[in-house]
Amino acid sequence: MLEKSKWYVLLTKPRHEKKVAARLESMGIEVYCPLRKEVRQWSDRKKKVEVPLLPSMVLVKLTENERHLVFDVPGVVRYMFWLGEPAVVREKEIEGLQKSLKSGFKVLDVKELSVGDTIEIDGLGSLKKEKGKVKYISGNQCWVVLESLGYVVKMNI
Repeated sequence: MLEKSKWYVLLTKPRHEKKVAARLESMGIEVYCPLRKEVRQWSDRKKKVEVPLLPSMVLVKLTENERHLVFDVPGVVRYMFWLGEPAVVREKEIEGLQKSLKSGFKVLDVKELSVGDTIEIDGLGSLKKEKGKVKYISGNQCWVVLESLGYVVKMNI
């Protein structure tokens, strides 16, 4: 019987996500490393850079028998585990993440944000109108915990 591929969460060394993803792709492994654009300020200039949405994480699609192949790549630390089993991400969640990165997130019906508020977020692809709790606010950015998905989303407000 043919074994089915699953999306696994691979932990990397800090700031190695893009390098690890490129090396795994060159090995023929299906990889998803979601990136977002961010403006970074240096003392002499501003620059748009792509930063990983999931710090120190890369998603790989492999069969159970292929899981060992990733350890040939420098920068790979280990797989993430959940309840003693390798963490598996559903295809629906990957598609939702891809769609949300293309369309962006929208906060629905919020006049003024403060830490602890529960807000409704649209733009999560097939996972429409998720509720989240505001964890932290800094300037024009806020971090929202989407407990049902197990994500923390950083958003511009």
